[in-house]
Amino acid sequence: MEVYFPNTYVDQEELEVAYGVGKGKHTVGLGQHKMAFSSDREDINSIAMTVLSNLVNNYGIDWKDIGRLEVGTETLIDKSKSTKTCLMELFKNAGNYDIEGVTTVNACYGGTNALFNTLNWMESSAWDGRYGVVIAADLAVYAKGPARATGGAGAVAILIGENAPLVIETSIRSSFFDNQYDFYKPDPNSEYPTVDGVLSQNTYINALSKCYAGIKSKSLAAGKEDISLRDTDYFCFHSPYSKLVQKSFTQLYWEDLNRGILTPSPELVSKMEETKGGLKNKEINKMVTKESQGLWKEKTDMSLHLGRNCGNSYTGSLYFCLMSLICDPNVDLTDKRVLLFSYGSGCASSMFTIRGKADYTDIIAKSDYHERLENRIKKSPEFYEEVMAEREAHYGSHAAYTPTGPIDELVPGTYYLTAIDDKWRREYSKVPCKAKSISVTPSPMISYSSTTSKLFELSKM
Repeated sequence: MEVYFPNTYVDQEELEVAYGVGKGKHTVGLGQHKMAFSSDREDINSIAMTVLSNLVNNYGIDWKDIGRLEVGTETLIDKSKSTKTCLMELFKNAGNYDIEGVTTVNACYGGTNALFNTLNWMESSAWDGRYGVVIAADLAVYAKGPARATGGAGAVAILIGENAPLVIETSIRSSFFDNQYDFYKPDPNSEYPTVDGVLSQNTYINALSKCYAGIKSKSLAAGKEDISLRDTDYFCFHSPYSKLVQKSFTQLYWEDLNRGILTPSPELVSKMEETKGGLKNKEINKMVTKESQGLWKEKTDMSLHLGRNCGNSYTGSLYFCLMSLICDPNVDLTDKRVLLFSYGSGCASSMFTIRGKADYTDIIAKSDYHERLENRIKKSPEFYEEVMAEREAHYGSHAAYTPTGPIDELVPGTYYLTAIDDKWRREYSKVPCKAKSISVTPSPMISYSSTTSKLFELSKM
């Protein structure tokens, strides 16, 4: 598994001052520390190329051994040609053109849909024994206003194959889909979304609740162990901003209290008896949040390291949480289960589980994201606003364009945009890589529970 984020960021405390909002509005109210962003040198194609190239190089994968590549993104720069087709440029030297998959789109859910599609391919008779790669990547940008601080950028690449240390348990999962206008992008002249903040949060929590009830019901109906905050080791959530993840955890805690799985304090019992409204009541919400703190710190808080420091990567945000969990020095996922909740506005959502099967220290050893986070270049809020203004000015422009962002601020191995011609065709180059040792034997990140192939471990919940 590989994660990539731009090498520049803006500090959320400084944004609070620049935007004239109260101290703690972003850092406490949103739970965010830093926000990654890129200059005009990087776009959705380039960050996807970067994370794919890093995955292949770091894990010593032969480009010919990839049989499916699917991209999840909502950062669209073309209404027809997919980012996946741009990534095929990286396979040319290997002569590998037999690679299934395209780009799948539905807000922040596209990465998970790409993952499910790849798992379905590997469980089918069409699978030819090669690896599947899933990429979830986005540049999250917003118009001026309170939502702008919830932006971010990042990309994730996941290698899927047999004998991996983490196994997706495909026998039971739950989904909830609905028709909502909570967050959408109807304006072809702008890359900014139209957002109903209150509806967006309510739709997210409702989808979470429905998926949680669904996966618990399916698990128990199949005679499997219960899925709850008590019985599941770790939880990862789609994270537009960290505070929403904590609200989500509080919601699950509340539901487990009402099912009798967890025991409330006498004070909370008394308050619940005398007050109606559940978590909509501020006093009850505050008490439940406080009582859930122990489990929150134990099972979820550590998964937000990347999200707090990079912001929202849309399709990649859930998998940024997973990578943060994997690389946390105090976490051992061996023989442990992780519950993941994926959400995309509109709305599309799913809940599924991953179990640690074997030693995964190779993934940690190959990840240098902690070092890259620390070595990023800090930019001022004024500079960030200049970059955003430039994006607005050139978005959808028919004129040929040459990016002006500094190349020397990009880390080695980064792909970047060199030009857009008068037919909107994009050209890219790459910052030369530093020499580094790589694994001789490729090591996939994730396997799956298969009912059709003996080559894969049967991992039934």
